[in-house]
Amino acid sequence: MQANIIISKPVKTLSGTVQLTGSKSECNRALIIEALSKGKVKVQNVSSAADTVTLSGILWGSENVQKLKGHPVLECNVGPAGTAMRFLTAYFTLLDEAEVILTGTVRMKQRPIGILVDALCALGASIKYEENEGFPPLRIKGGFEQQTDTISIKGDISSQYITALLLIASSLPKGLTLQIEGELTSKPYVEMTLAMLQQAGIQHTWEENGIHIANQPFNATVLPVEPDWSAASYWYAIAALSDTAELFLPGLTPYSLQGDSVITEIMANFGITSQFKDGGVYLQKEAKPILRKIFDLKECPDLAQTVIVVCAALGHDATFTGLETLKIKETDRIAALQNELAKIGVKLTEKGQVYKLDTSEKHIPEKVTIHTYEDHRMAMAFAPLALIIPQVEIEDPQVVEKSYPAFWKDLEGAGFSIEVKSQN
Repeated sequence: MQANIIISKPVKTLSGTVQLTGSKSECNRALIIEALSKGKVKVQNVSSAADTVTLSGILWGSENVQKLKGHPVLECNVGPAGTAMRFLTAYFTLLDEAEVILTGTVRMKQRPIGILVDALCALGASIKYEENEGFPPLRIKGGFEQQTDTISIKGDISSQYITALLLIASSLPKGLTLQIEGELTSKPYVEMTLAMLQQAGIQHTWEENGIHIANQPFNATVLPVEPDWSAASYWYAIAALSDTAELFLPGLTPYSLQGDSVITEIMANFGITSQFKDGGVYLQKEAKPILRKIFDLKECPDLAQTVIVVCAALGHDATFTGLETLKIKETDRIAALQNELAKIGVKLTEKGQVYKLDTSEKHIPEKVTIHTYEDHRMAMAFAPLALIIPQVEIEDPQVVEKSYPAFWKDLEGAGFSIEVKSQN
C-alpha cells in the first residue's frame, strides 16, 4: 500500500495547460469493438488509465490469446475494473471453444452482475457463478446457439449492462433487439456506445424503448479517443474553488460523445466559463452568485462526487437527484460522501431518491484526512479542498491510477504542493 500524501495550495490561483489522458469510457468500448472486428477497427489515443490497460492486456495479451486457443480454462482477473468485468462477460460468450473464469478484487465480487448474466443466458450463453449467485467470479463457456433475438432489460440499472449487450449485438447470428423497461439511466453512455458502433459501420434503430442492431460486419476504420471529460471535471472543480482561474485543456471538443462533457454547463453555475478554441477548451473563472439549487445527475452520475464536494466547499446548500447507481460503484459512494463531508461539518441527507446538502455547520479545519474507499473518484473529488483547507491528506492516493494516473503529477504542475507522508 502506498504512503498517504498531503496536498496544499497556499496561492489560490490556477493557470497553465493540462494534457489529459484518453477517455476511459470511450477507450474501453473501442477496444471491445477492435477485438470483435478482428482487427479491422483500430483505436487511436489509447487511454493510460489502469482499467484500460487491464482490458487491453486481457483482450490482446499474447499469453491469453494462446491459452484461449488450447488451454482448458483461462482465468482472467480484471482487478477493480467494473467496465472490463461487464464488457468481457458479454465478449467471452462469443469465443468458440473458450472457457474463462472472470474474477476481480474483493469489492468486484460484491458488485452485482446478475442482470447482465440473466440476459446473456436468455440469449443462450453458458455462464455459471463460481461463488455467490448474482456476483463474480463467473465461469463462461464461449460459443452458443442463439435462442432469441429480443431481450428486455431494466433501464434504471448500470448502463454498462446495456452497453455490453449492444457491443456484441452485431456479432450475434440473429442480431439483437433490446427492450428498455422504464426510464433509462445514464442515457449518454448508451448513446456513446451506439455512436462509436456507427463509426465502425454498425447501424442501429432506436424506436421508443427498443434498440435494434442487425447481424452485420464491421467496417475498416480508426476510432479516435477524445481526452477524458471525467478527468476534466476535477479541473473545473479546482477552478471553481480558486480565487482566479485561467486553464487550457487541449483536445476537448464541444461535440463530445461523453456525457460528462455536461460539466461545462454545470460549472457555469459556479462562474466557470468554457471557451472552445485552439483545439481545446479554455476555462476561466468569473465572479458570479450561485443561484442553481437543484442538480439532476441521472445522466452523469460520475460527476456526482465532484459537484457535491464543490457545493459543500462553497457552502452552497443544494439538492441532488439521479444518484441511484452510486451505491453499486467502486464503493457505496453515497455513504463515502456522507462520511467524508462530515469531517468538515457538512451533511448529505437522503430521502427517497432525493439528496440534500446542509452546510449550516460547515467548518474549515487546519487539516483533514480523506479516506478514499478504493475509489479513484473519491480521491480526485476531494483533492480540490486543498484550496480552502491548509492541508488535505489523501489515503491510498494510488487509486487514481484506475482512470487518471497522472493526476497528482498534474496537480504539482499546476502549483499544488504534494508531500508524501512518512510511514513511521
